[in-house]
Amino acid sequence: MAPRVSPLDAASLNGTVPPRFGEVHIRNRGRLPHWEKEAGFYFLTFHLADSLPKEVLRKIAERHEILAEAKRIGARLLPEQKAQLGEYSRKRIEEYVDRGCGSAILADPRIAGAMTAALRYWDDKRYRLLAWCVMPNHVHVVIRLFSGHELGAIVKGWKHHVSKAVNHALGQSGKLWQREYYDHLIRDGDELKRAIQYVIENPAKAGLKNWCWVWNADQETGLIKDL
Repeated sequence: MAPRVSPLDAASLNGTVPPRFGEVHIRNRGRLPHWEKEAGFYFLTFHLADSLPKEVLRKIAERHEILAEAKRIGARLLPEQKAQLGEYSRKRIEEYVDRGCGSAILADPRIAGAMTAALRYWDDKRYRLLAWCVMPNHVHVVIRLFSGHELGAIVKGWKHHVSKAVNHALGQSGKLWQREYYDHLIRDGDELKRAIQYVIENPAKAGLKNWCWVWNADQETGLIKDL
């Protein structure tokens, strides 16, 4: 049975009132910090393990170490450090993976279908899906997390389901996903609109014509139209 959604929370989902944003907690898992809030709105991205070369992954790790150390000691970044941070910014990384690097097995309809099924499985039970896009080597999702559920566990479940599907359909085992995922805690309605727009436009921007593995809630219910 799906968890109860209060009248105010339901109204924030269908656009009657603006979404509410409360206390934020920062947790560190592996290399990346994760900003989390009870019943928060999130823009998530996670990648196949081979979507970025090891050298790029190493540079990303170095970038986060630079930021963490600078924050710890209250120091200003050197010019060369600023240049490195710019070179491996989130935007640059997204531009890179949109080229479809690596095995890109999410373009296989069997695997894309398994990914879609995984996203929909707990919809309206542990979270509310607002938009998603399965790209050839990564996935974007915009969700509203329900109270009492943890974001990391949900992403882990999605990845596990698709890993099993890959093993069954392709006879392929081993590491499928990058360990980490990128999440952005959405703070207001404007950010939510921009995140959803980014997700539904991503295939076209990446040059994928007639891409069917993209969806937003407004297509079916008008749920987000007035946010």
